Amino acid sequence: MTVKWTSGNQLELLENGEEFFPAVFEAIRNAQRSIVLETFILFQDKVGNALQEVLIDAGRRGVSIDVTVDGYGSADLEPSFIEAMTSVGIRVHVFDPRPRRLGMRTNLFRRLHRKIVVVDGELAFVGGINFSADHLGDFGPTAKQDYAISIRGPLVDEIVRFEAEVLAPVRTQFSWRKLRWRRRGEAQVEGDTRAALIVRDNGRHKNDIELYYRIGLRAARHDIVLANAYFFPGYRFLRDLRNAAKRGVRVRLILQGEPDMPAARFVATMLYDYLLSGGVEIYEYCERPLHGKVAAVDGVWSTVGSSNLDPLSLALNLEANVMIYDREFSTLLQKRLERLIDDHCRLMERQPRPRRKIQRVFVGVFVFHFLRRFPAWAGWLPQRKAELKSVPASADETYDGKP
Repeated sequence: MTVKWTSGNQLELLENGEEFFPAVFEAIRNAQRSIVLETFILFQDKVGNALQEVLIDAGRRGVSIDVTVDGYGSADLEPSFIEAMTSVGIRVHVFDPRPRRLGMRTNLFRRLHRKIVVVDGELAFVGGINFSADHLGDFGPTAKQDYAISIRGPLVDEIVRFEAEVLAPVRTQFSWRKLRWRRRGEAQVEGDTRAALIVRDNGRHKNDIELYYRIGLRAARHDIVLANAYFFPGYRFLRDLRNAAKRGVRVRLILQGEPDMPAARFVATMLYDYLLSGGVEIYEYCERPLHGKVAAVDGVWSTVGSSNLDPLSLALNLEANVMIYDREFSTLLQKRLERLIDDHCRLMERQPRPRRKIQRVFVGVFVFHFLRRFPAWAGWLPQRKAELKSVPASADETYDGKP
């Protein structure tokens, strides 16, 4: 898929599951022709069960439905849960389903990490929110803070084309035109947002998301506000952040202060001295685990998507972000992030004396060499074709987690 910028889109920012899930479920309830859904995680909790219910209702009324989950992130779905969907004609696909070894998942690398929903080829959702209850505030202290967007307009056509390419291997005689549908006489959506779908894969688009991030950082003149859950980017990315701060741009990073995985914060802190010494402001979000993958630059450019800024997302996983040029949307996102900073973050301060313990110096040297060379090293890791396995529809051939 080639990158295509489109104008005339309407975007809506959706914060957390409280805004995202009702919007998606309502769209599915109103679907008349097609639904395509991709997610890294689908859990059998109240959110996953609610999603299953609305999908089954849509399947029973004849809507064409494709659901794709990742074999690592959604490894614990019970056969009965999937069979309830396939029995009404829903096509369920699993990316890289592999059996456990000694009780452990073996499909560790190159995960399908995208979160995309397309309904009737008219309305799309892209972001970082999985279909699981831990994206709702009532989940408790470990509920995740995250973002997604709903999209209407020409960009939906590009997302439809992309999904048609993804599904083509498991859908014979299948093309994007079968997903694109407008009711007769329906007015075209008229918006003023320019946007593009940027994907990261293990083929022709290995570095696209990082490249467009860096373009945004280099173009910044006044403000950069970036929130990312798993922050361990490449050396060039870090250098762009420092260079922006040195030329007078206010650079603010929102990182995890109460991480869902403690190791995520530990590796990020390895970078603090380098960034703080260059004038970058670092804030740790302490209200609950941060799961967002968003940024806003100068209140004009912004991005929302699934890609973290760590080696997995930047060099291994299949990801999707939307890059946006729109002052109203980007200003809104920036204000939402500044609200997090004001209400729920603590400012990290540079140590008065640099931490020079031998072990920290050694770790720091290792970290920077790792960051500089990881994309090349990633090519040595297990690499399989981005193949989907469709779950058999018959009751006696349900998905058992094996290919």
